[in-house]
Amino acid sequence: MKKYILAATALVFSVHVMAQAGLKKGDTAPFFTAKDNSGKTVDLKAVLKTGKSVVLFFYRGQWCPYCNKQMQHIQDSLQLLTGKNSYVIGVTPETAENINKTIAKTKATYSIVQDKGYNIMKSYGVNYVMDDATVSKYKGYGLDMTKANGNTDNVLPVPATYVINSAGKIAFVHFDKDYSKRASVKDILAAL
Repeated sequence: MKKYILAATALVFSVHVMAQAGLKKGDTAPFFTAKDNSGKTVDLKAVLKTGKSVVLFFYRGQWCPYCNKQMQHIQDSLQLLTGKNSYVIGVTPETAENINKTIAKTKATYSIVQDKGYNIMKSYGVNYVMDDATVSKYKGYGLDMTKANGNTDNVLPVPATYVINSAGKIAFVHFDKDYSKRASVKDILAAL
């Protein structure tokens, strides 16, 4: 019996780790279609067909100072990014109301997509579930994840960044489970 429990625990752990592996450079990017913060339909396949590259990044929420800083850097460099024929998309689990708060804080003018069912996060392998201790710790700081994301399952993305070339292949990956480490605009520009 103990052997089965150990095997089940190992399986659960390996599935959890696999869920946080992210896609690799050279992988084909999963296509998605979603509405952005302005109500515009963002269709990854259609954007790539125009010959543009896509800078796709995942962020945790308006409450995250590292996310806000990254988004401000992207906004500050948006002309450089779009000047290299790219389209920028941010993906988040946060509610539409909180996306608006993010935009107010960061002045973001690029597309931001609410990933309500986590389909985009799952397809890119960046989703994870916060443990109960972290959820309680955040509540102690005044952050209620249920209100922030409009659900009770406490799913967040690893704040990964991908550059997808016009052929639909991933040309650049920044994937670090340490939420304080983000892709630099310089590295993103070098990949475009």
